[in-house]
Formats: sequence, structure tokens, C-alpha cells
Amino acid sequence: MNATALRPLLLAWPALWLGLGLTALALRWPQAELAFAVATVPVLLVLLVDMVRSLVRGEVGLDLLAALSMGSALGFGEYLAGAVVALMFAGGTALEAFARHQARREMTALLARQPRRATRHGPGGLEELPVEALAPGDRLLIRQGEVVPVDGIALAAAVLDTAALTGESLPVTLAAEAPVMSGSTNAGEAFDLLATRAAAESTFAGILRLVEQAQAGRAPMARLADRWSLVFLLVTLAIAGVAWAMSGDPRRVLAVLVVATPCPLILAVPVALIAGLSRAAKAGCW
Repeated sequence: MNATALRPLLLAWPALWLGLGLTALALRWPQAELAFAVATVPVLLVLLVDMVRSLVRGEVGLDLLAALSMGSALGFGEYLAGAVVALMFAGGTALEAFARHQARREMTALLARQPRRATRHGPGGLEELPVEALAPGDRLLIRQGEVVPVDGIALAAAVLDTAALTGESLPVTLAAEAPVMSGSTNAGEAFDLLATRAAAESTFAGILRLVEQAQAGRAPMARLADRWSLVFLLVTLAIAGVAWAMSGDPRRVLAVLVVATPCPLILAVPVALIAGLSRAAKAGCW
């Protein structure tokens, strides 16, 4: 079982034990604190493993504060606070895993639209060949229901479904000599297309490259958050130390760490980016 498949289980675990602990607390049973601790420890262990992997790659993230919060809660005996932070973190990671799964599914559907073969008018008549072999100047036959493999010019009137490119739900009627974008679907009668670009340079291929780069890369806001994460961590620890020194109560450290734990900030940017890519891939809004 991979790490992504474990995310829902990681969320269910602290939710279950936090619920049991709150029930025991309401009934004034002594097992409440044990339930809160059981809710926290597995999430903390998973987080520590992820942090070690990040440190090996030379990355320091804001999730270090979440680990410090849970560890401090266990150390000071504030098990309820640790369970709440564990639930927040597990819920955020489960949400991110779900968003990634949805984006991957939409991306797979988008890739499935990419045509692999095309029909070209050759010296001996119609011939089928790989899309990669097409060149500008080739005359192609686009049958009804086929996806236009390359950018070109319609040699006759055509009715095209451009929803995958523009989000337009209604078919578009093009006159002869009108430009045609690759990725459109022929919703009318068969027509001939004069290719103006190679498949690798077509509009649809460019869209696929942009989506793949966006999924593989990191958003500027995510890079900004990572860049300032170490500063934020040091400032938080300094404030926690001042709170301890001024109050003489080490539990003030835990209070500052819990308040500063940026579970929503850790996941807001990647979830928003991935969800946006998923919606764009599904709706054809580029």
C-alpha cells in the first residue's frame, strides 16, 4: 500500500480516537488522555518520517511546527491539544491527496484525447500513419468524431466541438479556409485539413506540456512559503522562549506553538493549485 492510499486511514485514526477521548472526557472516564495520546502518536510518527525525507532533499517546511506542537503536547501532558493538531494535519494531508488524485484522473482523461494516428492523402490514396510523422503541408482527412491531430486550415466547412480547448459547450461552425486548433473534435461531416504545424508544435500538445509542467513544478506562492519557513520557525521559537521567560511556565511554549502551527497554510497553496488544474482539465478552461 502506497503513502497516498494511507492518507484516509491517517485521517480516520485521529478522528476516531479524538471522538472516543471526548466521549470519555464527557463521561469523566480516566481513559480520555490515553485516547488523545493514541490519536496523536501515529500522526506524529508519519510526520517525522516525511520530515526526514524532506531534510534529505535539503527542504525545510512549515510542517516542522506541527511536529513540534504535537511533540510538546505529549511532553507537557496536554494530550487534547496534540490530538487536535494531529487531526488538523491529517485532515489537510488527506485533502491534498484527494485533490492530487482528482487532478491525476482528469489529466489521464486529457491525455487519452490525444490522437495517436491520422489519415493523410498520399500519392496512392488515403494512408494511416503516426501523428508524429505529420508535417506542415500534409492534407489530412478528419472523419466524424475524430480529434484534430495538428493545427491546420479547414479546406471545407466544418463543425467542431472545442469544449476541451475553450470550454464552449456548443459546436462551432467554421467556414472553409478557417484556422483549426488541434484537440478539437469533428462534430459534423468529414472534411479535409491542411496541416500548418507538426504535432509536437500544435496547440493541444502545448497545452499538455503546460499541464505536465504545472503538476511537476511548484507554484511561486509555495516556493515563497518554503523560503520563509525557516524564518517563521525561528521567530516562533523566539516568541515561545520569551513567553516562557516572562511567565515562568513552560506550557506557554506549547500555547505559542499550537497557535503558530500553520496547518492550513502548509496545504492551502498546493491544494488550490492542484484543484485548479483538475477543474481546468475537466472544463477545458485554458
